[in-house]
Order: sequence, then structure tokens, then C-alpha cells
Amino acid sequence: MTPGAQRRRDGGQLAFDDLDESLFHTTFVVVDLETTGGSPTADAITEIGAVKVRGGEVIGELATLVDPQRAVPVHITELTGIDTAMVVGAPRIEQVLPSFLEFARGAVLVAHNARFDIAFLTAAAGAMGLPWPKPRVLCTVRLARRVLTRDEAPSVRLSALSRLLRARTEPNHRALADARATVDVLHALLERVGNQGVHSYAELVDYLPAVGPRVRSKRFLAADLPAAPGVYLFRGPGDEVLYVGTSTDLRRRVRTYFTGSETRGRMREMVELAQRVDHVECAHSLEAAVRELQLISAHQPPYNRRSKRPRRGWWVAPTDERLPRLRTTRTPEVGGLGPFRDRAAAADIAALLSERLGLRTCRTSPRSMAGHRCPTAPVGGCPAVGRDDEQYRAALDAFAALVAGTDDAVLADLVGGLDRLVAGELFESAARLRDRVTVLTRTLGRLHGLAALAQLSELVAARPVGGGWEFAVIRYGRLASAGVAPVGVAPMPVVELLTASARTIRPDDGPLRGATVEEVAILRRWILTPGTRIVRSEPGYLEPIRSAERRRAWCDRAAAAASIERERDRAD
Repeated sequence: MTPGAQRRRDGGQLAFDDLDESLFHTTFVVVDLETTGGSPTADAITEIGAVKVRGGEVIGELATLVDPQRAVPVHITELTGIDTAMVVGAPRIEQVLPSFLEFARGAVLVAHNARFDIAFLTAAAGAMGLPWPKPRVLCTVRLARRVLTRDEAPSVRLSALSRLLRARTEPNHRALADARATVDVLHALLERVGNQGVHSYAELVDYLPAVGPRVRSKRFLAADLPAAPGVYLFRGPGDEVLYVGTSTDLRRRVRTYFTGSETRGRMREMVELAQRVDHVECAHSLEAAVRELQLISAHQPPYNRRSKRPRRGWWVAPTDERLPRLRTTRTPEVGGLGPFRDRAAAADIAALLSERLGLRTCRTSPRSMAGHRCPTAPVGGCPAVGRDDEQYRAALDAFAALVAGTDDAVLADLVGGLDRLVAGELFESAARLRDRVTVLTRTLGRLHGLAALAQLSELVAARPVGGGWEFAVIRYGRLASAGVAPVGVAPMPVVELLTASARTIRPDDGPLRGATVEEVAILRRWILTPGTRIVRSEPGYLEPIRSAERRRAWCDRAAAAASIERERDRAD
């Protein structure tokens, strides 16, 4: 590591200042093969030559003939000078390949037309039952085509490039000589890309795909970003936010937007408009994901697809009337059921529950059921016709119990109705009801799972990462604080500091206590990830989550059983 290639951060911990190991300190193994033909499966290797280099200096060479266990064709002998007599008695590939793989361990494999050489090496390893280590590979043909213009290099054959770039070794179709010539070509090409600001292997990989100079010229926008988790914001000519994203390594992720690795047309258009990149550094990926949601909601950036539907989800909730009915709404209201993916699904479930419970669907506003004057209709009439106030209140209580997860009587009644339709061989009606019950049960399961977390006044969770810990303080379904205890730092004092400095959350009375569906879902997934531990919470915090999972499992089993019964009856 060069002086200055590392820096101290976070109390003395060493970290790379660059994105990756610099090209000067990257070990390359330049390899060349001679073979009996052009097919990796039908032909065999006759010679291997390899040169290991680092920092412009040769640190090792490997060269050997290989017995291909077959005659060398005449045209190959004319090209390479290797005949059958030369390879008889030479080591077989089973002896040579393990030595070569050990020689190249940890290095970047370089070859001129790398696809050819790597194909033969992987085929040989496969025939031996030897696992291929999948090393990083660099092709000097591809690099030359990227660096040199066609006017400067009409041909990228090794002999032509050796002359153009003044290689010290002349290639002669023998493995070691060709590998040495490829080393000189590689060094000459790396000198040229270094003048264009490519100084690490990762930058070189990003440089290889072609990209316009206008986009590439903006690579400096990523220069001052930290190699840390966080959120990045591309800003346009008027300082407006064009796009918001998140990454565990801000500098590396943003840098990819200015290379050929970014192929999305919308993102290329966004990069051309971008004038600067802001960032918010975060403790870990969970905090970054939450901050991204908040920033997208605040700025509505035009190039984020998520921002086009900022208030996703529909809910079914009672109206504020003397005799409430069920309506659809975008807002998660008190006693509401949801979230549904679209309004049609929410309206369908509202109609289903109104019919089963006997709730009003008409828009009249009677003060009591005695004043309910909807005419009786054989099909499509108001389900509340004929009910009194006590029965109506009982129906509303049944809906509230269903939403709260305290009573499954409504679901049992729906599944019973499904069984009756199947028994009566009304299969099309049964299929429609089955689909609606499935939507209802899945929505209830999601609601109960999210609400179980959103009801907690505080929960502190920890996830082990690299010998340290990532912490999250969650209050009423929102991330109140986040932090990290690195290796060697006592975790509990960090927890105390995070809880003491966490933001105060004032919940409302809604099903998610004012939190958004997306944020609660992100936090819940993080908590339920294997390995995450609960450091502190309210007593019995797991019971609401377990109850929600039990209710969802019961509902899914009931719907599945009814579906299976329907299919069995249809087969009979």
C-alpha cells in the first residue's frame, strides 16, 4: 500500500482512501497458450507461458510445454514451431494446471483475446474435476480497442500492437514470448488510461465500456463522496433534485453512473442534466433505506419511479356517520383495513364485507335503522335492509374485531360460504369468492404484521456485522435513531447513547400510528432477518407479531383448503 493510500477514520480505524487497490499495486498474471486447435473441448493445450507483474516489475515467470496426448497438426507446427516430438514426455495438463492456478492465485488474469485462453483453461479444469477459481480477467484486445482509435491501430493483433507500442519482446507464437510481449502492451495501455484519471482496477473495469465524453467528464462529481453507506441526490441546473438513490458505498455507486456500466436510458438522460451530487451519510444500510424513502417523499424527483406513486395503497374504513358504511380511502384511518394495492381491490373487499356483515352500501344518511328506507331488491340491494340498531352495531363490532385481529368469526363465515358454494357445485362463484378471501386474508396478515411493530413505543434491535454491531432504535414504526458499534467497542454504551439521542415520535390513532407502510415494512424485514437480535423492547413485544403470523397462517390454510376442496369436487 502506498503512502497516503490509507487514512484514519472513526477513531483510528484504517480504511482505503481509494475505491480499490490502485493499478500500481495490483498483481497481474499475463498468460498465453498454444494449442492444437481452436476448440476448447475438441483440442488441447500444448504450451503455457505466464508472467506475473506488479508495479511495472516482473516478479515471476512460468513456462512449460504440455503433452496434449495427441498429435500436433501440421498447420499448428508451421505456425508455432511446436511439433509432436517436442511435447511427447512433457508434463500433462493435470500436472501443469494446479501449478498455474497457484501461480495466479489472487491476481488479475490478463490475456490477448482472453476469451480464447480462459475458455481452454476452464475446459481443462472441468475435465479434471478441478474447481475454477473465477479470477478477475482483463483482455488486452478489448482494452486496446477502448484506448486506441482505429486510425492509430487499424489492427489489434498482438504483433501489430507490439510494433505500435514499442514492446521490448517480439511475439513469435510461443507462449512465454507472447506473454512477455503482452506485458509490454498492457503497461503501455495502462499508462494511457492513467492520463484519463483511471487509477484503480475497479475504475478500469468501468472505463472499458464505451461512454460519451460529456458523461465521462462528470466523474469528478463522485470524487468527494465517502466510501460509506448513505443516500445520494443528483441535482439539476436549477438545483432541483433529479434522482435519489441509496448504496452501501456512496462513492463507488455514484461513479458507476458516469461509466458504460449504466445502460438505462432514463439514467443516462438524468446524468447529462446533473450538475452536482449531494449525499447523506448513514450509519448502515437500514438507515439509508429509510432516509431514501423520506427524501423521495419530500422532493418527488422526476427520475425516481417510486415518486410517481408517493401515496401507494388503499384502505377500507368506516365513514363518520351515525350509521357508518365502508368506504375506500388513501389515508390509513382509525379502524381501517389495508393496505390494498389498488382501489379496485379495496372496493371489492368493502363490498364483500358489507354484504356478509349487513352494512349499508346506500348513500342515504338515516339517524337510526328505523329510518332506513332502502327498497328491498332481489339482487344488488342494500345489505342493511331489515336490520335494527343493535344488529347494526354488532356488525360494526365484527368488522372492528376482524381488523384488530381479535376475532376470526367473519373469516370463518366466508370460508363456510365458500364450502357451501363448492358443495352446491357453483364453482365459478366459489372461484370468485376464493380469490376475494385470498386478498382479504393476505391484507389482514400484512396489516397485523405491520401494526404489531407500529404499536410499540420503543424497540432496540441489533444485527451483527463483521465482528461489530448495527443498531436501530424504532419508535411507533419509525426509525428514531441508528448507529454502529465497531469491533472492539462495547455495544451497550452505544445503545444507551442512541436511545438517549433518538428523536421523539408522536403517534396518531391510525392503524400504523402515523408511520408509512413502506417504512414500517422496511423496519420489519430488517428485524425479522435471521441473526437480528432484540436488545430492548416493551414486555411481550413478540406476542403481537406471533399472533399476526398465526392469524395469517390460519387464513391462508383456510383459503387453500377450500381451494383444494373445490378442485377435488371439480375433478369428481
